[in-house]
Amino acid sequence: MKKILIITDCTVGEKLIERTVETYSKDNIYYVVQTNQREYEGAGPDRFKFFNFDPTSSYKLSNVLKMDFVQVMLVMGSRLDAIHTLENIRRDRQDLWVVMLDQWGLQIDDKNLLIVDVDDYLSVRLLDYMPNVPVIAQNVGLGEGEVMEVLVPFGSAYVYRHIGAVEQTKWRIASLYRDNKLIIPTANTLIHPNDILLLVGEPSVLISIYRSIKRELGHFPAPYGINIYLYIDMSRDNLDTILSMVRKTVLLQEQLKREIIIRIANPTNFDTISEIKELRGENITIDIDYEQSDIDKLLKSDKRKYSIGLVITSKKLFSYTKVRSALFNLHLPLLKIADAKLRSVKKAVVILSETEDIEKITTTVFDISSQLGWRVELLEYRQQHNQYRQQIEQYYNNIAPIFSQSVNIIDTDENPLRELQKQDDFIHCLPFTESVIKRSTLSYLYTDSQKLFFHLDDSHQLFIPV
Repeated sequence: MKKILIITDCTVGEKLIERTVETYSKDNIYYVVQTNQREYEGAGPDRFKFFNFDPTSSYKLSNVLKMDFVQVMLVMGSRLDAIHTLENIRRDRQDLWVVMLDQWGLQIDDKNLLIVDVDDYLSVRLLDYMPNVPVIAQNVGLGEGEVMEVLVPFGSAYVYRHIGAVEQTKWRIASLYRDNKLIIPTANTLIHPNDILLLVGEPSVLISIYRSIKRELGHFPAPYGINIYLYIDMSRDNLDTILSMVRKTVLLQEQLKREIIIRIANPTNFDTISEIKELRGENITIDIDYEQSDIDKLLKSDKRKYSIGLVITSKKLFSYTKVRSALFNLHLPLLKIADAKLRSVKKAVVILSETEDIEKITTTVFDISSQLGWRVELLEYRQQHNQYRQQIEQYYNNIAPIFSQSVNIIDTDENPLRELQKQDDFIHCLPFTESVIKRSTLSYLYTDSQKLFFHLDDSHQLFIPV
């Protein structure tokens, strides 16, 4: 439950509370500080906690701020009271996100403050009723909702995602606004908390995307897609390991609460297929390709058809360069299943490499770990110089609290790959880059852990697109 603090002493704040009561959200709990005691119909004690005192009192407000709030709504009727209350908040919580109603033209330098100017807002709304004047978004295009503006909340599944890693079918992120500046995004643009995204697409799709953006973290494989996709090639996969791989996928599905699509290519053993078909049900779809389709075309077609968010394949199948290349081109997370038990995995391990790519996979690592109950470890080879070490350490420590987790950063004098070869209770998480495809005969001479991923081939590995 996300705790939100509402501080008010005026009628606008009372209207805000009334609308909040009417707008049900099972994920929020509201703490209300008001100067005049008032009861609100429907404001049950399970969702609303009321305090009656003057918020300009630093002592009283300080006691309330000891709780773990994600946001403050500051709606005051007096300019001085609004400023003094904000100052009281900042004495205790410098990084707390505050949305403040401004009726006086305030100029406050605070990176964690969003000022909602009453005059600007009302003038924009009045402009909607003025004839022969184009209105941003509403009167553009068909006017049916194909242009949408969305504020990205701090706990969104889209926070710290690269735009190129977000699946955009029948919709696009056209631009974004950050710190009152327009940004034309590229594939490498990182989405930050409190960014305003301008979306363009089919109205029905945008409604779904809006809900997805507003949804809290802990919903992997979103935003890559929805369902889990197991790819089996009977002409290459070992028949004696196929059923084991299916069982591990079902175990993962039970934990992530997603549907499974089992794609069987090049069917050869119909006894095995019959056993797999027995699993068919409401949440498990089995699709068999009898036409020996090209793997690139088959995977891309299935990606669109089944809204794939996570691809699973075997260790042996992943060893083929053509297969790795086809999977890389999907730009989806890939779980390579090894012979080890999936139930025994207790931690997700990331090895610090010589690139910034490790930073780009952070949210996905924490997202899936939070759902599956894994610890997160960042391994650093002390004898190897890395210019990104401090930056990535700070980034991991900043992201961990969003998922109510911690990260264990381990400095080691031993080669991390050799250390991990002795363990069997982890999953190796790493960026899915072109270096994974191009496994050179000289790769044993590399020092970059990403290019040496095959040393942990007997362990489960999660490759995350960057």
